[in-house]
Amino acid sequence: MLEKLSIPNGRGEKLVGILEDTTSSHVIILCHGFRSSKEDGVLSSLSSTFIAMGLSTFRFDFSGSGESEGTFQYGSYWTDAEDLRCVVCYWRAQGRQVDTLVGHSKGGNAVLLYASKYKDVGTLVNISGRFHLKDGIKKRLGENYLQVIESRGFLDVTDKFGKVEYRVTKESLKERLNTDMEAALGCIPINCRVLTVHGSRDETVSCEEARSFDRLISNHTLRILDDAGHYFRKHHQALNLIVGEFVKVSLKMSSLENAKEDPTRTKIGGQLDKSDEDSNEAFCKSSTLWTTMTLLQSL
Repeated sequence: MLEKLSIPNGRGEKLVGILEDTTSSHVIILCHGFRSSKEDGVLSSLSSTFIAMGLSTFRFDFSGSGESEGTFQYGSYWTDAEDLRCVVCYWRAQGRQVDTLVGHSKGGNAVLLYASKYKDVGTLVNISGRFHLKDGIKKRLGENYLQVIESRGFLDVTDKFGKVEYRVTKESLKERLNTDMEAALGCIPINCRVLTVHGSRDETVSCEEARSFDRLISNHTLRILDDAGHYFRKHHQALNLIVGEFVKVSLKMSSLENAKEDPTRTKIGGQLDKSDEDSNEAFCKSSTLWTTMTLLQSL
């Protein structure tokens, strides 16, 4: 079942999202990237994969993006994380389990920042997220962006026809520059399993960024998808396989851990049997669809 609904954030703005409901108790939250929306091809393709696995999904527009209310902000990394918090709390209040967050590009930063602060989810997927937030600014804003913003207090980014696409304020730029991903990553709990997937030919965020996530996150798996770009065009099937398998194994591991802690607690996905353990080992070692850190180091 497909349903569009809105959830208020902490500022009273409506966050519009799409629920694809399998009637499962578990809902996976999908987060889009910079200047994107819930209709992002990476997210909609992943949603179909999760639906086929029997898991419900909810993909939504952050405030100021897509159909959601609010004003677009250039930085807003922590604002996105707080929007995500409202979405997580909403679904939990509806009696749903929310233990898995998936983000593409800037959405990857949102799920990592969320986990560093709230520490209440067991599975994160960071797809093409950026670690060094000071990078990539000149490419979008121009060589003289600092001088322009300092003198005018803002900078308007235009398309090739001169139409204003969005405004970068001094405050929003400062928010991005002051967002410390390294400090945040160190606050993600050890029992939170994190997957980072990056394309070896990412034209927007260098796959070198993925190495920092792998170095700083305690419980981390890194996959570099050979020849894939930032949006994984022509590589959705491979991406879906990597993410789907990781989430499947992670949820079953969480189920086993929960059962050990409290045998009466309702399980997410049944016991982790020998086949699941073999699947997890194969997932960690396989190199048929992706390259390893050896490739990353050679780039």
